Amino acid sequence: MKHRKIILNEYQNKIKLLKIHNKSYFVDDSPKVSDADYDNLKREIIDLEKKYPFILEKYSSVNTIIGAPIANKFQKIKHLKPMLSLSNAFEKKDMMDFIKKINNFLNLHSKKIEIFSEPKIDGISATLIYENGILTHGLSRGDGIYGENILENIKTISSIPQSIKGKDIPKLLEIRCEIYIGKKDFVNMKDKFANPRNAAGGSLRQKDSKETAKIPLKYFAYGYGEIKPMIFTKQSEFLKKITEWKFVTNPLVKIVNNIDEIEEQHKKIDNNRSSLDYDIDGLVYKINDLTLQKRLGNTSNSPRWAIAYKFSAEKAVTKIKDIIIQVGRTGAITPVAKVEPVTVGGVVVSNATLHNEDEIARKDIRIGDTITIQRAGDVIPQVLSVDKSLRDKRNKKFIFPEKCLCGAKTKKEFSKSTKKLDAVRRCLKGFDCSYTAKEKLKHLVSKEALNIEGLGKKVIDNFWSQKLIREPSDIFKLNYNRIKDLEGWGELSINNLKKSINFSKKINLDKFIFSIGIRHIGQENAKIIAGFFKSINEFKKFIYSKNKNQILMSLLQIDGIGDTQIISIKSFFSNETNLRITEDLIGVLEIGEYQNKSQDGILSNKTIMFTGGFKDMSRSEAKSIVENNGGKVLSSVTKKLNYLVVGDSNPTKRKIDQAKNLNIKILFEKDWKKILNS
Repeated sequence: MKHRKIILNEYQNKIKLLKIHNKSYFVDDSPKVSDADYDNLKREIIDLEKKYPFILEKYSSVNTIIGAPIANKFQKIKHLKPMLSLSNAFEKKDMMDFIKKINNFLNLHSKKIEIFSEPKIDGISATLIYENGILTHGLSRGDGIYGENILENIKTISSIPQSIKGKDIPKLLEIRCEIYIGKKDFVNMKDKFANPRNAAGGSLRQKDSKETAKIPLKYFAYGYGEIKPMIFTKQSEFLKKITEWKFVTNPLVKIVNNIDEIEEQHKKIDNNRSSLDYDIDGLVYKINDLTLQKRLGNTSNSPRWAIAYKFSAEKAVTKIKDIIIQVGRTGAITPVAKVEPVTVGGVVVSNATLHNEDEIARKDIRIGDTITIQRAGDVIPQVLSVDKSLRDKRNKKFIFPEKCLCGAKTKKEFSKSTKKLDAVRRCLKGFDCSYTAKEKLKHLVSKEALNIEGLGKKVIDNFWSQKLIREPSDIFKLNYNRIKDLEGWGELSINNLKKSINFSKKINLDKFIFSIGIRHIGQENAKIIAGFFKSINEFKKFIYSKNKNQILMSLLQIDGIGDTQIISIKSFFSNETNLRITEDLIGVLEIGEYQNKSQDGILSNKTIMFTGGFKDMSRSEAKSIVENNGGKVLSSVTKKLNYLVVGDSNPTKRKIDQAKNLNIKILFEKDWKKILNS
């Protein structure tokens, strides 16, 4: 019982911190934490996904939050192109992986790639839209898709051109910039704001532009969204030209060509950043060639052609007071060290993640140990090392429980990919475990799933304790008469919650599949599965089918779906509770068909399979081209295949023979290129 109270209290404290942050940042227009700390919150999710690849495996984080929700006091306008977030690198190895992935994707192993580097300004992102050289729109980042119309406030920044003069000015020009307040100017504002970034954010989102005009805002232009006609071929060329057009650009940009030059530039800027009049938290590295940028494209959350290389992690020494257990939505049993509060990077922390029981054993971590913790992008830091010279006999070994907090036995599952037992111990009861069920509910209402505003993690905890919800369908039949008696709930907040819940009922198939929380099925996999079934009716047929194996084998043929996903789907729908809960949700939701964003492309509704390597592109790029043009890539030769594309380098004869036997059209590399260029 004691453990449960401790765990609940700690969880509530963590959620309280998060909610305070979200309210000040999203609602009050007065953020009280730095941009770096906000990034840390987002990267916690990313880091957890990296630690537990069974959540999303190789895909980008499905929970990455891009910017902030739109405030009602500003007009909502869609960005011409989405303002995506950047992937992060924290050490040399990460940058080497970034370069390797680019080389592999573009099949450029023998060629040098120019990389454009620039400081990552700790400010407020905005986009400036010029039509025929005239500034017509100024938008905040918003949620990355829609921004707030803050044009009048932006116009108060005198160094931003309201009209562009010169030659070759595009009819449509979308300039991206970072708005900030200089450290020297901020000295006189310390009483009102915690840091320069917050001051810039609060100033830009003033309703009265006259108030904004009183603030010494500055900016650096760094990139673009839409340009028509496109007149640039390189990032460096773009930046040089807009400088000529009187935009302010950062002088510390540089082209680098390899990892040694990247490290040299990174160290140089890091050593000198204290002398700058603006805050930076790392460097951004972009492929300089815009044609290569276009070929690389984007993942669902970030561009493949750019990365933010953050400055060194911050460390601190503290003591472990206790080790507790937390249960995640997939049943993962995670140990967390309760440490003596210590300040790391300006943030007081009292928890450190211990990953799993193997990690505890490997580092020989004991209760009472003096440890060094590292906060490199985690809200919850990790234990870097143990100072065993300070250990005494009272320091106790932690006995990892073999049972979940719910009392059920836990299990380490065998991984087919590693041929070993998973490092993570797991409760397999799903919704039948109250701890897992509560976390599944938090996933269901999250931004990337049903996106129910006003039903955050703390509210879920509160409603759970009041026995208002136990299963997903309970959300849609809440007893509002009971809720109005709870602290903090008035008529307005209840009405807003009702509206948000009703709005969430309309959802596309891919989001529905993601929201029900099948292990190993992230956003990208959910899109693949939704594209396979197309409609909720077809998905329902699968759920109730007696021939699930046959359908799953067909799904397995799609590139991106492997044995791990198939086993997970099969296991999920073999559970009677999961079936019932899914059925209940289908009954209350309006689930629309999956909309392929590129369904009208030149390969629309075509199925493609590749064998052999190409001269000018990698398999990954070829797959991306197919999907961006409305097609689907299969992983095996079946009757459903439209084209087998045969590369010049080491094609598989067996696949070619199979295609011939099934009368499937075979395209060689030259034929494939003709289709793409048609």
